[in-house]
Amino acid sequence: MSGNITFTMIKPDAVKAGHIGDIRARINYAGFKIIAMKYTKLSAEKAGEFYAVHKERPFYGELVDFMSSGPIVAAVLEKDNAVADFRKLIGATNPAEAAEGTIRALYAKSIGENAVHGADSDENAKIEASFHFAGTDMHK
Repeated sequence: MSGNITFTMIKPDAVKAGHIGDIRARINYAGFKIIAMKYTKLSAEKAGEFYAVHKERPFYGELVDFMSSGPIVAAVLEKDNAVADFRKLIGATNPAEAAEGTIRALYAKSIGENAVHGADSDENAKIEASFHFAGTDMHK
């Protein structure tokens, strides 16, 4: 059975472009309930910790620099089949390949500046949510 939470971040590019409200509205219209949310800025150290799984990849340094370059909106979302449904809502990592109407097709600039992060598994959704929020910060 699939989980009922996922984790997302509205990335610095989308925050800077003023898309927080539009992205949040699309999340709500898709049936997700926001159970935790905060506007914050990741330090390079925290961005590096969050993306440690990619540490050996060639894009890691650029990713850390980008994710610590400006404010983000971190959120935990609740819905049945949350991870899979959210991945469908945000679209492919490359916005040129993202389905029409998806968040990345609408708001992303490139593979590197792709507007939103979405957890890729139920396990990672829980890990990523707890990286940003204490259990007492999530309200159902």
